[in-house]
Amino acid sequence: MKIIRYSDSQGNIAHAAQQADGTALVIEGDIFGELHVTERKAEVVKLLAPVQPFAIVCIGLNYKKHAEETKAELPKHPVVFMKLPNVVQHPGEPILLPTKLKSDKVDYEAELAVVIGKKAKNVSKADALKYVLGYTCGNDVSARDWQKHGGGGQWCRGKSFDTFCPLGPVLVTADEIPNPNTLAIKTVLNGVTMQDWNTEDMIFDVPTLIEFLSGSTTLMPGTVILTGTPHGVGAARTPPVFMRDGDSVTVEIEKIGALTNPVKSELTKTAAPQTSAG
Repeated sequence: MKIIRYSDSQGNIAHAAQQADGTALVIEGDIFGELHVTERKAEVVKLLAPVQPFAIVCIGLNYKKHAEETKAELPKHPVVFMKLPNVVQHPGEPILLPTKLKSDKVDYEAELAVVIGKKAKNVSKADALKYVLGYTCGNDVSARDWQKHGGGGQWCRGKSFDTFCPLGPVLVTADEIPNPNTLAIKTVLNGVTMQDWNTEDMIFDVPTLIEFLSGSTTLMPGTVILTGTPHGVGAARTPPVFMRDGDSVTVEIEKIGALTNPVKSELTKTAAPQTSAG
């Protein structure tokens, strides 16, 4: 099933099951518990990030080719950091380049996002995928200057500016992706492909990550795990390529879809949408 989260004309927020013809049917119940797909068509006025995460747990340096391009040794254990919940951005909404704490080195990172569906603690690798609700596209937007030089040795500052975690456009349930480590993944910036690889290159695959992250730790339903990015990031290019006001960036993952966001300066006001009279 492909699940969307949306708001309707009354401002109500709900989930729906996306259909092959592009329509969506209203879901009743809880996507983390019992749910029922109705026959009622959803009035989708605005497409939202498919989940509002309980927590966002991120993995750094988790693709072999990415480690190679950054000249880093392969980690012995997953490299874990966090993004604050405020970073979530919806499909089609702008990634804002920070100006108060100014950065001119804002980078893209295409990532497979794993959504935990039920409480998981001390989960074995063999059972790990049983705890996954589904998968979506994520963009681990990163201000490299703050990440590397302004964060006091931690990455969270450079990774947690508002809008720095677009998610979407849909949540594909785990039954449709039995092996999340066989998916093509890419980033397209202004029509140019910047990253184009496969999740099979992960150093620690999805079951291994869940086993590690749930060790002596409870992962709550709605926890989003960003599983790392492949090679081709802007900071590793010669010369470096960073996102600028007016850009458009798309993360595309096989079997999930394409997540596209414009890029705007934090202080750039977007024009209000025009509506027709009558």
